[in-house]
Amino acid sequence: MGDSGAGKTTITAGLEGILGEDQVTAFSTDDYHRYDREQRAEIGITPLHPDANYMDILSQHLTLLRQGEPILKPVYGHSGGTFGPPVYVGSKPFAIVEGLLGYHDEGMRDCYDLRVYLAPPEELRLKWKLQRDSSKRGYTEDEVQAELDKREPDSAQFIRPQERHADVVVSFKEGEGAEAHSLDAEMLLRDTVPQPDLSPLIGSGERGITIDEGDSERHVNIAGDIESEQASEIEEAIWEKLHFASHLRSERLGEVTIGDDVHRSESLAVVQLVILYHLVTAKAAVALGGSGHRAEDEGSAAVQEDAATVEQ
Repeated sequence: MGDSGAGKTTITAGLEGILGEDQVTAFSTDDYHRYDREQRAEIGITPLHPDANYMDILSQHLTLLRQGEPILKPVYGHSGGTFGPPVYVGSKPFAIVEGLLGYHDEGMRDCYDLRVYLAPPEELRLKWKLQRDSSKRGYTEDEVQAELDKREPDSAQFIRPQERHADVVVSFKEGEGAEAHSLDAEMLLRDTVPQPDLSPLIGSGERGITIDEGDSERHVNIAGDIESEQASEIEEAIWEKLHFASHLRSERLGEVTIGDDVHRSESLAVVQLVILYHLVTAKAAVALGGSGHRAEDEGSAAVQEDAATVEQ
């Protein structure tokens, strides 16, 4: 979950690659837009506004997926800004949902075992959106900037406030690393779900990983130029807690594509692995007859028969 251009697809695509496409139901809430791009321009509404989306159908479909039922999902094409024919989406062990308004109401929020919000600094998010929309979605740079200005009120009113409902907030930031893929990562881990214990890896201020403990949350900071040996120690500590899912070990963790080249980001790998930890432990809890991954005082989620769900 996060604003447009926040990096949602980069993380979800990586998780889908690790878990396997045959194991994951992955879709975007953008498919539930009420109007195409031309209609939105005529009406004067942005896709960030709830009224520009079929929120009731989205909520219904999330509930059905939670219950292990299939859906007939609409399809929105970002390249042309138009709709295609709907597609049948069946139940799979995991469901990964990304988009803009996934936490809009309580019923939707209760469908997730883990809620993740991506919150990069605005200047970095705007840079990413400008690059993506001008190279992949057919916009000119001036059009992207004009759209950003138009969207800002809705972003402030409807998108950014959803961060408070997240169990994990991820912020990638430009740090000391000279490479474009060497971004620092900060994770805010809230106690609304059982979080992995990373305390044995607390740093002492050197570049690597540091953890600031709070009463009900902790901030984990991972340097973009962290040494691969240090990153491996962190990953091993988490994999030890996932010994029952060792078959998921993959070299694809942290893969990021820049242009035509694939790079590895150690900070991204750690973030993806923490999210994977939640997905796998939630699935294990459901398989053992539990009702989900969320702490009881947060409000119990509906029992899911077949899938562990995460929203980004």
